[in-house]
Amino acid sequence: MNTLRYGAGTAHLKAPSKFLLFSEWRWMFEFASSVATAPALFGAKRGDGHSVLVIPGFLAGDLSTDMLRRFLGFLGYQTYGWELGNNFGGVYGMRAKLRVRLADIAARSGRKVSIVGWSLGGVYARDLALSMPDEIRYVITMGSPFSNDVSATNARKLYELLSGESLKTVEQGDLEKLAGPLPMPTTSFFTKTDGIVNWHTCLVEESNKAENVEVLASHIGLGVNPAVLWAVADRLAQREGEFARFDRSGPFTLAYPR
Repeated sequence: MNTLRYGAGTAHLKAPSKFLLFSEWRWMFEFASSVATAPALFGAKRGDGHSVLVIPGFLAGDLSTDMLRRFLGFLGYQTYGWELGNNFGGVYGMRAKLRVRLADIAARSGRKVSIVGWSLGGVYARDLALSMPDEIRYVITMGSPFSNDVSATNARKLYELLSGESLKTVEQGDLEKLAGPLPMPTTSFFTKTDGIVNWHTCLVEESNKAENVEVLASHIGLGVNPAVLWAVADRLAQREGEFARFDRSGPFTLAYPR
């Protein structure tokens, strides 16, 4: 049987505590904070008009990413939802459909596409990056469990039930590729108070084009948290092919623990 862990000697991780899980209702305050701080958010860096595909998390659909896509659209990006309904899981099952979706968006613009993936959506994003690197400019993941012991999530049983894919049968080679380096710049946002996935499963191996950025947020609130919205805009505003680490400045600097 294939191990669920990435890397030899990786310690078994536990899913977040029930306390953190039941405190995920914090997302409502994060949403309200984004509305209240809209004047500050509108001062974020503008984009160059390239396309951004936003992929929702497990059980969610495009409605969950509406605020993020509207915000990025205001900044000048051409934003796209995944248009595949609610995300009931299945990395293997959704692979072909997402490749078609990405190819269509890239063909429309004639430019590389950035991808923002929330939770499971970020796992899809990294899978796309490995299979279609010539079409992708930048990859951003938010609370996405793609490294270390990816079974350390409170959504595991429901994922297996609804997707029909069991973590026990995932190919070890696929896990290693997902956790390994990507050919394009990438930023992984994570929160240590994540109630859905163990935050250690969201970490990339940092390099000259890969970084981890901690934020004060809930898992469900990552896509509506003002500090995350600001930072996503900052990352996407970089010129194609260039990468500089996020400097944690701006109006939400206290929300990025150093």
